[in-house]
Amino acid sequence: MTDLYAVFGNPIAHSKSPLIHAAFAAATAQDMRYEARLAPVDGFAASVHEFVAQGGKGANVTVPFKEEACRLSNRLSERAARAGAVNTLRFDGQEILGDNTDGAGLVRDITHNLGHSLTGQRILLLGAGGAARGVIAPLLAEMPAALCIANRSADKAEALAAAFADIAAVNAGNFAKIAGQCFDVVINATSASLSGQALPLPAALFAPGSLAYDMMYGRGDTPFLSQAREQGAGVLADGLGMLVEQAAEAFFVWRGVRPATTALLAELRRQLAG
Repeated sequence: MTDLYAVFGNPIAHSKSPLIHAAFAAATAQDMRYEARLAPVDGFAASVHEFVAQGGKGANVTVPFKEEACRLSNRLSERAARAGAVNTLRFDGQEILGDNTDGAGLVRDITHNLGHSLTGQRILLLGAGGAARGVIAPLLAEMPAALCIANRSADKAEALAAAFADIAAVNAGNFAKIAGQCFDVVINATSASLSGQALPLPAALFAPGSLAYDMMYGRGDTPFLSQAREQGAGVLADGLGMLVEQAAEAFFVWRGVRPATTALLAELRRQLAG
């Protein structure tokens, strides 16, 4: 019997996850079907329970349900508990395992696909919401020289830094606080690119040869990547690779098989460029 998986979100029609997981299933000979499901903003839990009753084995979770998925889970992986958000659910009988593969996907894309080591690097993380929270522990595990969080609201950035202080010291503040500093890796975890907004970035933020990484992706440069290009960042990257790599990690959580990503990522880039 074909196993059933899905991605839940609102909106969800734009999701590339069904295409990605169909490709993974074909490449690894897994008997599974994966679909996109639109959940009402106030009906996520009911939608998930209905899916499980229909035989669902696992699910991805996207905006705006990641924190609710965390509360819905009755067992959390260590990285999901750290993140306070869940993007991957696995259903085993009465157990709902909540996991978060975003950080693993980000680190894998940067270190493997882009070939940019994070060890000993000065990393700046822009934003203090759920997207940022989900990647902090995996970034710290790479042993950077420093990690700094900058956000429009200093209070949110400082609270986020304090939540991970048991792992390592994390600097935090508003955008003005990072003026005069430069970084080897600058990661945009804000939603500014979705709304076409530029961030109030200080000048001379990017060190020579630095990586500018936007978790968002689209056709051409995002507003953040345009800013980074103007400021002289050495390498520009969007979040398409992170999307594919976090999906591969979720696939492994469900199926115990880790699919190759290189060819699929190249095909998605070709489609985006076309």
